[in-house]
Amino acid sequence: MEPDTSFVEALTEEEFAHEEEILRNPFSVKHWMRYIQFLRSDRKATKKCPQRVNMVYERALKQLPGSYKLWHAYLLFRKSQTVNKGPRDSIVQEVIATFERALVFMNKMPRIWIEYCDFAVKTGRVTHTRRIFDRTLRSLPVTQHSRIWPTYLDFVTTKHHIPETAMRVYKRYLKLCPEDAEDFIEYLLTVEKLDEAAVRLAQLVNNENFISRKGKSNYMLWSELCTLISKNPKEIKSLDVDSIMRSALNRYTDQIGTLWTGLADYYVRSGLFERARDIYEEGIRNVTTVRDFSQIFDAYAQFEEVALSKLMETEDVDDNVIELRLARLENMMERRPLLLNSVLLRQNPHNVNEWLKRVELLKEKPREVIGAFTEGVQTVNPKEAVGKLNQLWIEFAKFYEKAKQIDDARIIFEKATQVPFMKVDDLGHVWCEWVEMELRHNNHKEALRLMYAATTPPTGPKAAYSDESKAVQARLYKSLKLWSFYADLEESFGSFKTCKSVYDRIIDLRIATPQIIMNYGLFLEENQYFEEAFKAYEKGISLFKWPHVYDLWNTYLSKFLERYSGEKIERARDLFEQCIDTVPPEYAKNFYLLYAKLEEKYGGARRAMNIYEKATRAVDKKDQYQMFNIYIQKAANLYGVTKTRPIFESAMEILNDSDARQMGMRFAELETKLGEIDRARAIYAHTSQICDPRVSGDFWAAWKDFEVRHGNEDTIREMLRIKRSIQALYNTQFTANLISQQTAQSLSDSINAENINIGGSDPMANLAQQQLQGPPKRAGDVSFVRGETLLQPLAVSDKTENPDEIKLDDDEDEEDEDNPKDDMEVENVHIPAEVFGSLKRPEDNAEQDE
Repeated sequence: MEPDTSFVEALTEEEFAHEEEILRNPFSVKHWMRYIQFLRSDRKATKKCPQRVNMVYERALKQLPGSYKLWHAYLLFRKSQTVNKGPRDSIVQEVIATFERALVFMNKMPRIWIEYCDFAVKTGRVTHTRRIFDRTLRSLPVTQHSRIWPTYLDFVTTKHHIPETAMRVYKRYLKLCPEDAEDFIEYLLTVEKLDEAAVRLAQLVNNENFISRKGKSNYMLWSELCTLISKNPKEIKSLDVDSIMRSALNRYTDQIGTLWTGLADYYVRSGLFERARDIYEEGIRNVTTVRDFSQIFDAYAQFEEVALSKLMETEDVDDNVIELRLARLENMMERRPLLLNSVLLRQNPHNVNEWLKRVELLKEKPREVIGAFTEGVQTVNPKEAVGKLNQLWIEFAKFYEKAKQIDDARIIFEKATQVPFMKVDDLGHVWCEWVEMELRHNNHKEALRLMYAATTPPTGPKAAYSDESKAVQARLYKSLKLWSFYADLEESFGSFKTCKSVYDRIIDLRIATPQIIMNYGLFLEENQYFEEAFKAYEKGISLFKWPHVYDLWNTYLSKFLERYSGEKIERARDLFEQCIDTVPPEYAKNFYLLYAKLEEKYGGARRAMNIYEKATRAVDKKDQYQMFNIYIQKAANLYGVTKTRPIFESAMEILNDSDARQMGMRFAELETKLGEIDRARAIYAHTSQICDPRVSGDFWAAWKDFEVRHGNEDTIREMLRIKRSIQALYNTQFTANLISQQTAQSLSDSINAENINIGGSDPMANLAQQQLQGPPKRAGDVSFVRGETLLQPLAVSDKTENPDEIKLDDDEDEEDEDNPKDDMEVENVHIPAEVFGSLKRPEDNAEQDE
């Protein structure tokens, strides 16, 4: 055969050079690809006539049929030629044939299969494409299937609506990747294959090892399943809905309300209305939380209302049927409080308050009330009871009492007394209610017998009241509540002897309170046994301590004085002395005043003054000022105003600064009224030592007013000098205290640092240091200057140097001392007698006569 010269003649110089290279290296992929790239570089020629490139590819593949690079490039080039071509076009068929030829050699190459599948999907031939995907999966190893399945699933689910084919493809896929079952379920829901979706979802919830890729919990899957089957009862035929819902109820107890309403909704949508009502009732009977109950009850009520409205809209309906439905709805709404109470009792069967509420709800149904009481007292455990269990027993007995069945009420009370309550007071309350019931029916003797039986101690060793390991029945005999009631009963219906024995037993058992003792004393006084009453008070005083004994002492002393007045004054004095020996300062005031009043009225004035004086030191600090005022008033009334001077002096020594300041001002006013101007001035001077001018402005104003009225320029100047010195003293003391505190703080810091450095501190050394330093001194601690002491200048040693003071030369003073002849003689000036008034002294009259 002659060679084709036309092909050679058509070659350009560059193509001819490539042809020569290929002739020299026919099995070199590099040279073939270089030649093809040169041909494709002329895009216009390639697009216009791609056959030349195809021919070169075919020549190359003929020489190198196993080259993946050539096949892949060739297939991509051929696919690019099918743009805008129909599936039945010849070029498309040639490309398919080319893929088939390539797969003869490249059947294990996943990229070739993927390109083939993508091309087949674009052709739109469903069956042909599905078969290509199947061949791909059969040809490639399992490890490469993950690259094929996404395209395959997208093809059967999205590209074309072929649900049956898609379901079969998905089932095959789930054998390889079961964790993607949720995607299959979502697809089934979109194509309304609800039965298959429910079956698949049921398989997921039953698989404990399944882990959702979408982050859903097992409960969320259960919820989706229950919602699906409850809202689509007619479509789902393959599952036992009732069993599935009840299984969910047992597994998820925190969502019981939702699950019960879902199950009832399933039967409602199925048209089984009576079965739905049974489910609602069953759910209400089984729930244990108010939230679930409200959810089920609201759904139940809505169902009944909708059913009734639909029935009323229907024509030719018997009126009796409508009335029956209305009655059913009304009955359900009336039962709601009782149903809610049942829920709370299922939640906590030991809640006494809820049992009492249940009885109140059933009060119009006596038989059911008795049943509720019986069930309550049998159910509630005394150790776990919430509320007062004794109240449940008492209300049970009162129910029989209101029904005039006293014997049955006694039986209930008798059983209640055997219940092991947690507290003795609970059992005592039951006994008291039993006795009160007997009193209401005028059975006084029976009431006294019951109290005697309740307070009788049990045989054998006696248990302590606080010993909780013993039964409450063994500790009841020490119940104060029971004994108090017993004493009241004996006072009202018993004899004097029996009542007195009850009070004595209370005291012997050492369970009495001050109020019991006072009641005992009043009882004895009412029966004219005054000495016995006083003995009862004394027993009570011996039992208690302060402050509990305050009322006993107060009542005892008041009653004693009321009874005997001044007849047994020595005995009264002994009682008062016994009282004030032990009384704390905060309670001493009233007893001292009562004691002093006794002495004023029946004793001597001197004794009364001694008691007042003792009281000023014995009472509390806050009462001392008032006590001194009373003491001063009594002394003035009994002995005259002049006898109050020692009391004022004592008060200023004992009282605190603020009260001493007031007392000093009153003392000065008294001396001023008596005409003792010098004594008043001395008192002002002494009191000024505790009067800071910055705080006690009223004192300095009073002194200034006094000097203006009774003094002269020298005394006013002296007052101002004292005021300045006191102000400087307080300023210096404040500065000194501040410096000492800073010094002590720095010293303690250094000591602590040294202790830390040596590994610890010596507590005994610190204590010894504190003892050496002594207690801190108060700024106002000054001793009292007696009235006869006149104003004296402050000693040099007591003066505090004032840094702001102007220093004057002392030369002139020294010259005055050296020249006594220069002293000025002071002339006595005669003052008229009318100035003094009634305060004129006798010696002044004598001098005037002379």
